[in-house]
Amino acid sequence: MPSPFLYFADEKLSQAELTAACLDGHLVELGEAFIPADAVETTALRAGSLIRILGDTLAATHLTAAWIHGALPAPPARHTVQRAVGRRLHIAPDRQVVYRDLAVDPADLQLVGGVLVTSVVRTLSDLARVDDDVHARACGLLGATRPDAVATAIERLRQGSLPHKRAALARLHAIAAPAQDDVTR
Repeated sequence: MPSPFLYFADEKLSQAELTAACLDGHLVELGEAFIPADAVETTALRAGSLIRILGDTLAATHLTAAWIHGALPAPPARHTVQRAVGRRLHIAPDRQVVYRDLAVDPADLQLVGGVLVTSVVRTLSDLARVDDDVHARACGLLGATRPDAVATAIERLRQGSLPHKRAALARLHAIAAPAQDDVTR
């Protein structure tokens, strides 16, 4: 059940009415929904704003999960989602979604705001394995807020066999190094 603070364009309110409420200063856009202008943007509201995209069969991953966890100030232009169920899904191509068909291990998922999102540890591991500046920046920002998760992500990556594992470990070690320096001072 979505939060009562989330408003979607549907049979109750049209997109035009929601946009007018934004112009009047009553609402602000959050992800794929709108919230009251004086509401505090929380992890649950960010996640819940994606309920129409994710439903109960998809999980938010990569940059979308980083935004939900608070590492990015704005949602990505295209949400990255992955199968959260064992069966194959038939997903229609969508310009605003990057769909990955590999199922996410249920141990790597958490329910936030009524939708499934990869854990901070899994999100760090996913972001670190993508070789571009946007993912690297998001990985660094998320890692800076959760140094404990960086150490766990490093341990989990060491155990598995994954593409781009060496580069991911190097990136995560670089994120962990400043945190270790702060602890020793």
